[in-house]
Amino acid sequence: MDNYYADKLNSQSLFRVYETDIPRVKQYLDKEIDFVRRKLSGTERVLEMAAGYGRIVKELAPYCDSIIGMDISAENVELGKEYLKGYPNASMVTMDAHDMAFDRTFNVILCLQNALSAMRANTSVIDHMIKLLAPGGTAYFSSYSAKFWEWRLKWFEEQADKGLLGEIDYDQTKDSVIVCKDGFRAITHSPEQLRKIGEKIGLPYRIEEVDESSFFLMIQNK
Repeated sequence: MDNYYADKLNSQSLFRVYETDIPRVKQYLDKEIDFVRRKLSGTERVLEMAAGYGRIVKELAPYCDSIIGMDISAENVELGKEYLKGYPNASMVTMDAHDMAFDRTFNVILCLQNALSAMRANTSVIDHMIKLLAPGGTAYFSSYSAKFWEWRLKWFEEQADKGLLGEIDYDQTKDSVIVCKDGFRAITHSPEQLRKIGEKIGLPYRIEEVDESSFFLMIQNK
């Protein structure tokens, strides 16, 4: 399966994405991690989807029993193994979200920072994620708030200026969708769309806005 993040925006390029000079974007990134961190007790087995090189994995490793970062890019995973040295409870694995194979369940599954878009996750992917939840476990899905649009666009413009993305196609970039002239396209999931996902899963769920930059959908297994 063709994937922009695996083919182009990976390894050192992805690392540079998060070396942003925009304070409001740094705040958004920190607030998402902090939202999850405050809910961890230290006993959880955690899986992060679309983990890149393990940026969030490293931040959360001290607050859980174990954490696995899963990413489609083998280059990201190799960088992540080096990045996570010194964190014995953290590991990385190369795997496609559309073809997952784990021999364990997890207390917490994370799909943060609009990863549903990055993974092109469909209903079957989300269903599989929920099946990996241990009883009482929680899955966290986050997407951008419409209130963050101005800063999100500035961040993508910064990435384009660094040569990490193609030139922004401003004619196509609108209604919460960012399109680049090299084919990159990033969508979001509105609170209404997140609510539909929760209703379709059929388990207890809630939606919460964080920092006026993210909406979180949290689904809890029975």
